[in-house]
Amino acid sequence: MGITSKPVVFAVLAAVVILIGTTVTVFIPLFMPSTQPVSSYIKPYTAVEQEGRDIYMREGCNNCHTQTVRPLRTEVLRYGEYSKPEEFAYDRPFLWGSRRTGPDLNRVGGKYPDSWHYKHLDSPQSMFEKSNMPPYGWLAKNRLDTSYSFKKTSTLGYGYSESDVRQQIDQYRLTVTDKSYPSKESRDKITPPELGKQLTEMDALIAYLQKLGRDVKKMEATK
Repeated sequence: MGITSKPVVFAVLAAVVILIGTTVTVFIPLFMPSTQPVSSYIKPYTAVEQEGRDIYMREGCNNCHTQTVRPLRTEVLRYGEYSKPEEFAYDRPFLWGSRRTGPDLNRVGGKYPDSWHYKHLDSPQSMFEKSNMPPYGWLAKNRLDTSYSFKKTSTLGYGYSESDVRQQIDQYRLTVTDKSYPSKESRDKITPPELGKQLTEMDALIAYLQKLGRDVKKMEATK
């Protein structure tokens, strides 16, 4: 008589096997070093970029835009170098997505100047007549809340001190409000005068978009 003819014994042995498998695949990895590939070229998001990422998720941008270029000839030709595991080391959560209602954004950083993004976010149809993307011009009317920026970067383990975070915020604010800012005209058209010297939610969102794929492009350039 085989083990299958003894239901109690079979059930006990099956439970033991499942428990062993669960322990090996779930609990043991908890005590092992991270297996996430890392690269010295991939840098954590700055405080402003992280705020922009949170706005990106808050507005559901990841519902229409993916952030992963698959190693397919057509995708590489359209978007650029296919996605690498190490470039997602600081993504919590990752925003790979599965729907491409809009184009993939994993390599959008540096593809267009900031002025293009200000115009596009304000009125997508002014850039692409048949675009079904809703306008986000109102983001330029919202002052960026940075009261939790240090707490966010600290919780995510970016390694920034509170002074680092403050410096990042101040530096980016000075950049986009400077008279010599290349995209000043486009920004001023949609930013209320009272917020002209402040950071807006749109400023942060653009900072995040300009980060996407930028480090990977530097990494690939060294090969």
